[in-house]
Amino acid sequence: MGSRIIATLLFYGAVWALVSTHGGQALGRSPQSQAGNAQNARVVGEPSVYKQITEGQETRSLRIYVTKPESWQPSDRRPAIVFFHGGGWVGGAPGQFTEHAKYFASRGMVCFQVEYRLLDRKTKEPPITCTQDAVDAMRWVRQSCDEFGVDCQRIAAAGGSAGGHLAAYLGCIDPQPMQPESRSQASSESVSDGDAKQPISKPNALLLFNPVYDNGPDGWGTERVGDRYPEFSPFHNVTADDPPSIVFLGSNDSLIPVATAEKFRDKCLELGINSELHIYDGQPHGFFNYERSNGVYYYQTVIAADAFLARLGWLEGAPTLEAPSTSND
Repeated sequence: MGSRIIATLLFYGAVWALVSTHGGQALGRSPQSQAGNAQNARVVGEPSVYKQITEGQETRSLRIYVTKPESWQPSDRRPAIVFFHGGGWVGGAPGQFTEHAKYFASRGMVCFQVEYRLLDRKTKEPPITCTQDAVDAMRWVRQSCDEFGVDCQRIAAAGGSAGGHLAAYLGCIDPQPMQPESRSQASSESVSDGDAKQPISKPNALLLFNPVYDNGPDGWGTERVGDRYPEFSPFHNVTADDPPSIVFLGSNDSLIPVATAEKFRDKCLELGINSELHIYDGQPHGFFNYERSNGVYYYQTVIAADAFLARLGWLEGAPTLEAPSTSND
């Protein structure tokens, strides 16, 4: 009898621990209190290793998580989006854009969420490994177009905050020669785009959610990049061959002034690059995440991104995302 009581107590103790650890939403936490977990949301999709690196005595595999449309076939030639999570280059994980990936897959796109190496919070090293992984991830996607039924001329890069920096980095900065651990995974470092040759890592469009894309002396991340900001700052590397972009920013963002976003847009327009800027009054950094504000701004930004992709000829028909039931914060 005593052993049964002990077993029962152990069972209910385990259940309580599980609920306490993973059941925050079920226990009634508000969307605002969950907002900090947006970057660590559960990732969906089929995992594939895009890169292996040696760390000390161990080999680490970096993965991409692929979400496909229900009617997907390998012979398709579909548009795609490659998502990079935020977290200041030091935090976050694939999963922040899970709901975005699910929606755009429902619209017929193939979506990829990228795992990349994070920086040590205790150091001030520049985001070299982050940008290297972003470049290698995009190269891997392009080299895998036939496997995933993707049109290699319709691949967008997307990201939020530091992930937005990585997406913009791919669009604005031509990468250095490939790293040895990546060279065997890509047979060419450029891809034909009409009459020109573009770096194979350069996307065809950018979806940028409050991106920290000015890393110059007055921008974000200067404590890490310092005088090397021309190597890392998309804002300082805009050229006429860069892809069209759409940027989403809250007017109360504490990291990215509205003036910075306006200058990036104007710089693009002056060079003949299609660039849109959507400002959301009173909204802070990270406002676009699925868990924030009952999904109101997730909905608004996704609908705007859908329309942007439709104007590029990548999507057909009206957006299918349902509006949230309430707009109250």
